[in-house]
Amino acid sequence: MKSLISIALLVVSLTACRADDFQRIYGGADRVWLLKEFNGAPFPTRATLTFPKAGEIAGEGPCNRYFGGMKAPYPTFDAGPIGSTRRGCPEIEAEVAFLAALETASISKVEDDTLVLISPDGTRMVFRASD
Repeated sequence: MKSLISIALLVVSLTACRADDFQRIYGGADRVWLLKEFNGAPFPTRATLTFPKAGEIAGEGPCNRYFGGMKAPYPTFDAGPIGSTRRGCPEIEAEVAFLAALETASISKVEDDTLVLISPDGTRMVFRASD
């Protein structure tokens, strides 16, 4: 019984560390990540990604604000489901592609001011931290 309690406490403490590490690695609430490249080409409009607190993502697509959960620790990326406001704009196709790629991204890499998200189908998004 004592060993089961010890194992449960270890799991809880590891989960807490992952949440803290997650925010530290991604920049927590103090960083806004700007999408600069989508599949090797410059992204044609503005899109952002933030990690306001452990277990959450949020940001602005070309047309709408979005929000969602984050279900995995770094370097795994598992966001979703993603919800958003419902405004239309001329860049709606870019937004649909961005949100779909964000929801399917599964691997993340952070180095200095660059965040790269990669989906199983090879979709690659490169973000830079804003100043």
